Amino acid sequence: MPAPLINDRDLEFMLYELFDAEGLTQRPRYSDHSRETFDATLKTAKTVAEKHFLPWRHKADQSQPTFDGEKVQMIPEIKPAIDALIESGLTSATADYEQGGMQLPKIVSNAADFYLVAAGGGATAYTSLTHTNANLIEAHGTAEQIEQWVLPMREGRYAGTMAMTEPGAGSGIADLTTTAVKNNEGNYRITGNKIFISGGDHELNENIVHLVLARVKGAPKGVKGISLFIVPKYLVNNDGSLGERNDVTLAGLFHKMGGRSSTSTALNFGERDGAIGYLVGEENKGLSYMFHMMNEARVMVGSFGAIGAMAGYQYSLDYAKERPQGRLLSEKDPFSPPVNIIEHPDVRRMLLAQKAYAEGAFSLCLLGSQLTDDEKTAETEEERQAAHQLLDFLTPIIKSWPAEYGPKANYLAIQVLGGHGYIDEHPVEMFYRDNRLNPIHEGTTGIQSLDLLGRKVPMNNFSGYKACFNEIQKTIEIARQEESLRHYADALSEALATLKKTTDSVMASTQSMNIDAAFSNSVKYLEFFGHVIIAWLWLKQGIVADKALASNPLEADEQFYRGKLQAMQYFFNIELPETKHWARIIADSDTTSYDMQAEWF
Repeated sequence: MPAPLINDRDLEFMLYELFDAEGLTQRPRYSDHSRETFDATLKTAKTVAEKHFLPWRHKADQSQPTFDGEKVQMIPEIKPAIDALIESGLTSATADYEQGGMQLPKIVSNAADFYLVAAGGGATAYTSLTHTNANLIEAHGTAEQIEQWVLPMREGRYAGTMAMTEPGAGSGIADLTTTAVKNNEGNYRITGNKIFISGGDHELNENIVHLVLARVKGAPKGVKGISLFIVPKYLVNNDGSLGERNDVTLAGLFHKMGGRSSTSTALNFGERDGAIGYLVGEENKGLSYMFHMMNEARVMVGSFGAIGAMAGYQYSLDYAKERPQGRLLSEKDPFSPPVNIIEHPDVRRMLLAQKAYAEGAFSLCLLGSQLTDDEKTAETEEERQAAHQLLDFLTPIIKSWPAEYGPKANYLAIQVLGGHGYIDEHPVEMFYRDNRLNPIHEGTTGIQSLDLLGRKVPMNNFSGYKACFNEIQKTIEIARQEESLRHYADALSEALATLKKTTDSVMASTQSMNIDAAFSNSVKYLEFFGHVIIAWLWLKQGIVADKALASNPLEADEQFYRGKLQAMQYFFNIELPETKHWARIIADSDTTSYDMQAEWF
């Protein structure tokens, strides 16, 4: 029997016991829903994942898309799977009823996506990017643009992408060279080259809507001169029918180590007269608009990291329970039968570490989804603003911590399987390859660390930073009321105090030394902050599990909750102490890396 994609019991715990998703049904937007509709959504996602995606997952990994000079070719199983996903309504689950959506909470939709991504890998990026593209246009576009582009994307007829990266600029968006020239019709002619565009070309949908960053002729240099344009693959006639091919050309495909069912493309805009583009919002404000999609995509990338970790953990756990090999050191009888490898202490260590990483990352991503729901639908404006502030502050961590620790979990999954771990008859090596892309997608870990330390922490007089600390402190105070959790509450309180002291030290160093040197350990700062956040979420899980155990649950639930508490203990005893060393490096302004000269390598 194959290993389950995701642990259903853990999903239930996260949604209903940790985050109280059912309570969202009291809000007007979700009043038509209930736990029954939420469960039905999860069941639908699981069915679509197992029936339409999982059977060809390995084949897609072995057969990357190709370009024959005219069209993208991919294995035939992908299109009917995408069609089935669109037909299920899950691709626009959070959209308004008027747009064909289900008006589901983001936290429920994200939980459902865990099944789909675990089964379909990179293929679900086609629909995920389309949804975030539509969200951006809906937020910043005109009523006409919403009618022309968003509705077909919600229906699944059109796909959507984001086109930012250029060959000569990479992550340095300020240096992009794609240009836009206004024409007599009030539209723009776009000329330039973009690379690494996920889903940039394919035949899965009628049309593809590219959101393209470009600089209008005469605009200021740097990020202040960037505008955002809707550039479709096919132009659209007044009656909504497809017109001629726009001047957007597929230059070629990149072939990745993972996520192979999704095309990664190089696109040329304007090889002839310039691609027709439609301005979103105002000129020179494009990057601020694009952050709407980028931030959604960053949370999505973090979720992909968590899902890969969860899938690898689940598979290696099932393998360890069924694979007999060797004997314990305490067993002196050579004729005794081998034990299943889960009995070996080091295998348990690796499984427990995976559980701590995967379920910690899972809870972090669902926290981000909960905050997304709260910033839109919480009862008061004050609550909505508080949720927005905390989500904005945590986004670099939501993106980066699961993206970094997801591959670490997959590394351990491979190790649990031993020689079977790195052959493709088992999927754990594929999970690792898929997951290794996530520390790079949507801004590298280094970029996210600079965003956190250089922008999000000091922003608005440290308001987001302080709000985050306050939320953690609330959990600490609750945990201190239980004798069994007091030790962990104190450990988190100590780590929080060290984090504050370290932050104060870094901020002070910017006044006395080169800022590049002061921030040269920013990745360690991000990792430190991430560990504190994950410890906080494990303490929240521990509070729920401790309370549940006090109610004398059934045996299966008792074992589940004890597993939660043991994973919490692992993170606090093994992982959280690492932050003391990181704090020393950061607070001492260690410049070992910064001082290394290019000529010395």
